[in-house]
Amino acid sequence: MEEYETVGWDAITKECERAYPGQDNPLHYGTLMSWQLGGNDPLDGISIYDGGDYWHFITYGLSELYEKESENIEYSGYGMEFTLKLKKNVKDEDAELKGICGILQAIARITFENGELFKPYEYLYTGQTQGMDIEMKSLLTGFITIPDTQLKTIETPNGRVEFVEFIGVTDAELQSIINKECNVKELYEKIGNDITDYQRKSKD
Repeated sequence: MEEYETVGWDAITKECERAYPGQDNPLHYGTLMSWQLGGNDPLDGISIYDGGDYWHFITYGLSELYEKESENIEYSGYGMEFTLKLKKNVKDEDAELKGICGILQAIARITFENGELFKPYEYLYTGQTQGMDIEMKSLLTGFITIPDTQLKTIETPNGRVEFVEFIGVTDAELQSIINKECNVKELYEKIGNDITDYQRKSKD
């Protein structure tokens, strides 16, 4: 068995354990077949920490988790990992957790295929009209991004990694940004927190 250095992976985990002390065995959804071997999911895995009234998702795979491969010494891989906090007011928790993992994999696929970087205070308009929840009943159809409020930017042996948090927003809220009625920071202030809540209505 060839052993791999996991310095990047370990650095992410260390920061998560700083934010959530005592949670050294979080829920974790790994990828069966890696992207390099032709798999469909670009992320190596997603850990989920218990934040009390929400689940906190953290991705592994947009940064360099193992040995340093890129020539950019300042940043690790794409220089980011994704996070999301899902409020626990859902019917089928297991299905919704897997649903969010699928969404994060899909967003990461955009980066892997197109090289698109996601920075804080941007929006992601999916064009879909159905909710992002399993039952497709939520009003949330897209996202805005902020710097994660729990996890700090880290310096790893492979370079810097920033945690970019996605917050679910409604089509009406996205349209207000697209129409320049407000910007992402203003919408975030209106929402009043960083938790993706499938029950939430639009903020006027």
